[in-house]
Amino acid sequence: MKFTLDDNATANAVTARMQGEVRIAGRAYRQSLVVTATSIVEDWPVGDVAQVEAALEIALGLGPDILILGTGERQVFPEPAVFAAVAARGIGFEVMDNGAACRTYNVLLAEGRNVALALIL
Repeated sequence: MKFTLDDNATANAVTARMQGEVRIAGRAYRQSLVVTATSIVEDWPVGDVAQVEAALEIALGLGPDILILGTGERQVFPEPAVFAAVAARGIGFEVMDNGAACRTYNVLLAEGRNVALALIL
């Protein structure tokens, strides 16, 4: 039997989520952000889904294979132009409420996938 070390100690997993707040690596965030396994972009300038298109490049610039957009307490779909911009880069894109987005991100992160989580808080 071959054993391999699963070194996920530095991964930025979501450890808690409540309305208007998310905890990552023991730190609370109360403003919109973009998270990957190795980076956190704080103060992502998005307050609602209508602002996603203008700030999309920040998330796409991190080079994910999959981008998960958490739209708050309810799932709200962005404009079709957002879907087109993500698809043009060959990136998978899912839109969910924040609870589902955090759970899905954690699962994909644990699988070692190159995933980014963009949360509107």
